[in-house]
Amino acid sequence: MSYPATVTVETPDGEVREVSAETGTVLRDALLDAGISPHGRYARRLNCGGRGLCATCGVRLAEAPDPDHWHDDLADRFGYPRLSCQLRVRDGMRVQVLDKRVWGGRETGGGSGEG
Repeated sequence: MSYPATVTVETPDGEVREVSAETGTVLRDALLDAGISPHGRYARRLNCGGRGLCATCGVRLAEAPDPDHWHDDLADRFGYPRLSCQLRVRDGMRVQVLDKRVWGGRETGGGSGEG
């Protein structure tokens, strides 16, 4: 059974928004439904549509769940963003949508890097 969940989203310009979605919804879809694109400017029109292939919907999570997709396993291992198309909404999630002028930046030290 799904129930409403609240996700706190920080956009690349620093705005913090609360997004409501059903628990278990694909995070990418919940973000798009709320008018927040997880894709960079160039990938908004050209992306894989949530299949986990293009790696353009990466986000940082305050508390990432255990990876269950090959890309997310590598992301955790090497400090890259997680794919929002491979994550399910859960109540209390905190998500940072990245400024993707240059995608794939690793986290360094204690802060989140540009992704």
